[in-house]
Amino acid sequence: MSNPILSASISALPTSHTRSERAAIDPNRASITTWIAVLAAMIGSFMAILNIQITNASLLNIEGGIGTGVDNGSWISTSYLIGEIVVIPLTDYLSRVFSFRRYMLASAALFAVFSVACAFTHDLPSMIAMRGLQGFAGGVLIPMAFTLVLTKLPKPQQPIGLAVFALSVTFAPAIGPTIGGYLTENYGWQTIFFVNVLPTLVMVTALYLTLERQPMQLKLLREGDWAGIFTMAVGLSALQIVLEEGNKDDWFSSPFILRPSASAPSP
Repeated sequence: MSNPILSASISALPTSHTRSERAAIDPNRASITTWIAVLAAMIGSFMAILNIQITNASLLNIEGGIGTGVDNGSWISTSYLIGEIVVIPLTDYLSRVFSFRRYMLASAALFAVFSVACAFTHDLPSMIAMRGLQGFAGGVLIPMAFTLVLTKLPKPQQPIGLAVFALSVTFAPAIGPTIGGYLTENYGWQTIFFVNVLPTLVMVTALYLTLERQPMQLKLLREGDWAGIFTMAVGLSALQIVLEEGNKDDWFSSPFILRPSASAPSP
């Protein structure tokens, strides 16, 4: 004579297992691991865009701290933008060469390192160099966050990911000057560069634990159009210089603006 309780328990096991399998393979729902990776990437895009504007309210203090004139302070923002605008078109290629995971983790770590280095500069050339490198590392984080939304999230959940991405990239420039001004007024201009360290540490830790490992494809380095990459970098840098510095220098009345204009790409 069979035990009805035991029989009921046994019959329930396959049903429970089937439900868990269906939840695990549900194509319309991303896993918790995937959402952690996506949200961590959003921190990166937020911080990268925040640093475009965070120095604007502190330029006078930074200029005094590094001993440069008022007219030269705009280069602190311009150099960062040059680094970003050059690296963004290269992100797809370099992420395939070094693998998505390695390239994103390395770029995030270097973003924090160069950000801290900016706080210890003592003259304009070193500040421009560190800000340019910071932008070159941070610019990677913007398209990679967007890529994670489109490649990791299922289509029904992509609008949520895109909404979070849009919120991060629009809120960051709005709040940047406020954060920069508050930190400079109360703790000194160096702290606007230290503010990147903790969020970057959280982001790197989360991405390290959630992104899958992929092999590098270093052979792609031999296939790169390095002449095209070089001319693109020069052209985009020149265009950014013209757009950022042109108004201050009276546009084409200035020989300094005319020279990069000749190198800038035309529509």
